[in-house]
Amino acid sequence: MASTIAIVVFIVSYLFIMTEKINRALVALSGGLLLLLTGIYQWEDAFANYIDWSTVTLLFSMMVLVSITKKTGLFEYIAISFAKLVKGKPIPLLIGAAIMTAVGSALLDNVTTVLLFVPIILTLTKMLHLSSFPYLITIIFSANIGGTATLIGDPPNIMIGQAVEHLSFLSFIIHLAPVAIVLFIIMLISVVFLFRKQLKMKDKSFINQLMGMNGQTYLKKTPMLYQSITVLLMTIVGFILHPIIHIELTTVAVCGALLLLLLTDKEAGAERVFEEVEWVTLFFFIGLFMLVGGLEEVGVIDELARGIMWITEGDLPFTALLILWTAGIFSGIVDNIPFVAAMIPVIKEFQSYGMANLDPVWWALALGACLGGNGSLIGASANVVVAGLAEGSNQRIPFIRFLLYGIPLVILSLIICTIYIYLRYLLPFQDTL
Repeated sequence: MASTIAIVVFIVSYLFIMTEKINRALVALSGGLLLLLTGIYQWEDAFANYIDWSTVTLLFSMMVLVSITKKTGLFEYIAISFAKLVKGKPIPLLIGAAIMTAVGSALLDNVTTVLLFVPIILTLTKMLHLSSFPYLITIIFSANIGGTATLIGDPPNIMIGQAVEHLSFLSFIIHLAPVAIVLFIIMLISVVFLFRKQLKMKDKSFINQLMGMNGQTYLKKTPMLYQSITVLLMTIVGFILHPIIHIELTTVAVCGALLLLLLTDKEAGAERVFEEVEWVTLFFFIGLFMLVGGLEEVGVIDELARGIMWITEGDLPFTALLILWTAGIFSGIVDNIPFVAAMIPVIKEFQSYGMANLDPVWWALALGACLGGNGSLIGASANVVVAGLAEGSNQRIPFIRFLLYGIPLVILSLIICTIYIYLRYLLPFQDTL
C-alpha cells in the first residue's frame, strides 16, 4: 500500500509540474506534504535523510553571490563585451555561450556555472531582441554535457569518485571527456540547425546600437565591485582546488557568500539581497527531494537497482549497457542524485557475482546519470536553476517544449555512449574470454 501511495503521489505531482498550471514549487511541496500525512515517512526522516541540504545551501550561497555581483553592473559589462566580440551575431553568440558553459561546467560544477552565465545571456537576448529559448536550452544541454567530463562537473560523478577510490580526477577526464566532446559538438550543430530561423536578426539596428555601447558605463566602480569580483574569483578558485584542499563545495560557497555579505552590508544590504534570492527554485528543490525520498523510503529505487542485476545475471556487457540506459531514462524523470546513491552499493556487490573489472559499469552509470538529466526540466539540478532564473526574468521555459528537444537528445546521447562503451571497454573484454 505504501509503495502505491508513493508512486501515485509522485506521478500526479509530476503531471501537475508538466502542465504548469500551478507553481511548480507549490506542487512539489504539496506532494511532499501528502507523503508526510499518509505516513510514508516522518518529517525527521525527510529533513535528515531525503532533502539534500548540501545542494540547497550551495544554490542559496551562489544566488547570494550572484545577486550582490549583479548590483555592480559586472554582468552587463561582460555581456556587452562578449556580444561586441562576436559583433552581435546570434549564431556566434550561441556557440560562444555554449563553449563557455561547457568548459565552466567541467572546471566548476554545472549548477554554479549556469548561475553565473544565465544572467549574462538573459541580458544579451533582451538587449538584442532575440528569443531567449534557444540560448537557455543550449546552456542547459552544454552544462550537463560539460559536467559529464570531469569528477567535479556533476554531482553523480562526485558521488562515484568518492565511492571508488581508484577513480581519480584524471580518470574521469580520460574516460568521459572524449565522448562528452563528441556529444557537445553534435548537440551544438543540432541546436544551430533546429533554431536557425530564430537565430536571425530581424532588425540589425539593434546590433548597431550594441556596437556603439560602452560596457564601462554600466560598471558601478564602488568598493562593492572590487569586493564582489575578488570574492567571486576566490570562490571559483576554491571550487577548482576542491580535489586538493578537500573542502566541500558547499562549504566554499557558504564562506564566499557570508564574506561578501559582511563586506557589502552597508552598500548592498543583507535584507535586500535575501529578497532577490530565487526562493521558488530553492523550495522546488526541497519538494522534489521529498517526492523522490518517498520512492526511496518504500524501496522503489532499490528494487529497480536489484532488478537490473537479476535481469543481466551478472553478464558484464549486458549489465553496463542496461545501467547506461536505465540511468539515462530514470534521470530524465527524477533527479539523478538518489538513483546514483542507490546504484553505488548495488554495483559494489557485483564483485560477489564474479565481476572483476567494474570500471565499464561505473562509466556507464556516470554517463547515463549525467546525460539523462537533459531529458526534462527536472532531470538535473542545473535545469531547475536555469528554469527558475528564466522565470524570474519573465522568460519562462515551457516544460513540454523542453521535452520535445530534451528527449531526442538523450536518446541520441545514449546511442552514441552505447557505441563508445562497447568499442572501448566491452569489445576488448569479450576478446579476452
